[in-house]
Amino acid sequence: MAHHLAVFPGSFDPITFGHLDVIARGRRLFDELVVAVGRNPGKAELFTPDERVEMIRGLCDDMVEREPEGAAVRVESFAGLTVDFATKQKATALLRGIRNLSDLQFEVQQAVTNREVADLETAFVVAGQSFAYTSSSLIKQLTALGRDLDTALTPMVPPVVIDALKQKKAEGHPALTSLVGGELMRDDS
Repeated sequence: MAHHLAVFPGSFDPITFGHLDVIARGRRLFDELVVAVGRNPGKAELFTPDERVEMIRGLCDDMVEREPEGAAVRVESFAGLTVDFATKQKATALLRGIRNLSDLQFEVQQAVTNREVADLETAFVVAGQSFAYTSSSLIKQLTALGRDLDTALTPMVPPVVIDALKQKKAEGHPALTSLVGGELMRDDS
C-alpha cells in the first residue's frame, strides 16, 4: 500500500491560525505531513528559520497530542526550490491553502508548473471563512503599528506567536521598523 506524504511549504513568518487550519486538514488527507519552512528572498525575515521551526513544532506537537488520529507531522526548514525539497522527501503531493480568488489564480499557476517541472501534484484545501484575509504580512503590519497586540492578534495567531511578536517589537526588529519608517509604536500593555 502506498504511503501518501504531503509537503506543506511556506515561509510561516509567522505561522497563523490559517496555516494551522491547513495543517489540521492535511492530517486528515495524507498519511504523513511535512511542514516545510522556507525562505522568501523577496521579504525581510522577522523570525529566523530556527525560531519558526521551533514555534511550529510546538504547535504541531500540541495538535497531534489533541488529535492523535490524524497523520504524523514533521517540521523542517529548507533552502532552494520547494519541488527539490519535496522530491527528496518522496512527497506524493504539495499541500496548499486557498484563502480567496487571488490565491487561487497564483496557486493554480504554481501547481501546473510544479507538475510539469517535477511531476508533483498539488492538493488544495480552502481555508475556513475566518482565515480568508489573514496573512503573515498583515500580522507583521499589525505588530508594527498596533498598541494592543493581544486584542489585535488573538483571532489570528496562537498565544506563543503573540509573545514572540511582542519580543521582536520590544527589540525593535528591522523587519518591523521598516514597516513604519523607523520608530515602532510601543505596546502600552
